[in-house]
Amino acid sequence: MKKHPVELQIEKADKAIIAEDFDTLMDIYTDDAVLVVEPGRTAQGKDAIRKAFEAIAVYFKNGLNVKQKGMEILESGNIALVHANTVISAPNLPVTERKAAYVFCKSSDGIWQCAIDNSYGNEIVKQDES
Repeated sequence: MKKHPVELQIEKADKAIIAEDFDTLMDIYTDDAVLVVEPGRTAQGKDAIRKAFEAIAVYFKNGLNVKQKGMEILESGNIALVHANTVISAPNLPVTERKAAYVFCKSSDGIWQCAIDNSYGNEIVKQDES
């Protein structure tokens, strides 16, 4: 079965993260994209996202490994919502699976780019105190 173009972009992003190829990685994001760095902390725009990924690489001792273990892509027009089982590990992080959520937008030239990168999924939702 042919892979959805969004899935191919996610695979490209995962490889770029592992290789610390931030130029390739930034091509996958929209200019005003949002990255959830950790719950309660985001980076917006390619410059901020690049700096965040550079810091993430150092934090994970330049050994971050990212892969997808299944995903569902819901597409409507030029927007796609992706729910993914994202598996990450690093020298200082045991294998961890996250229920990620990504939003991709298709540009006028037909290229899918990530507008929202939330590898934490619903973990970012704060519990109501009431």
